[in-house]
Amino acid sequence: MSRLSIPATIDAAPVASRSFLEAVKKQLGLVPNLFRLVANSPAALEGYLGLSGALGKGTLPAPTRERIALAVAEANGCDYCLSAHTYLAKNLAKLDDAEITANRSGASNDPKADAALAFAVKVVRARGHVSDADVAAVKAAGYDDAQVIEIVQHVALNTWTNYINSVAETEIDFPVVTVRKAA
Repeated sequence: MSRLSIPATIDAAPVASRSFLEAVKKQLGLVPNLFRLVANSPAALEGYLGLSGALGKGTLPAPTRERIALAVAEANGCDYCLSAHTYLAKNLAKLDDAEITANRSGASNDPKADAALAFAVKVVRARGHVSDADVAAVKAAGYDDAQVIEIVQHVALNTWTNYINSVAETEIDFPVVTVRKAA
């Protein structure tokens, strides 16, 4: 059971959050616990959805974004996000089991994505204090400055969801996947 309340329905959420939850339901067909949890704060829900939506318009491909989410969830020890993003990686990004396993370890079978994940995990572990060589390596793999910024922003967004789910102990409403190790 969650340590923070999760409105059972859209109508049980604060009025200012309901239109956002309706939009999530329209897009996903349901409203996962994370969204209903965050709906307790309409401002936080609006911020989360706004940043997520903006990053979805970025130049990183959707499979790379899911790969980053998996690597960050594993590094931060978040079972909820690991479960959600494993489901999304398989069903939306169409990543296979071998790729998902590599992603959870901060790697990829795709050389360019591998550089993005290695960088993302370094950002998590070093709390942003990466070296010149780390930035040079991700850029040498073909990522431009805007994409490096997007990688960092995806790390930040996923770290936030990892933290809120860990604080709340959000009940997992996806097929459960558990973390192998925490950073």
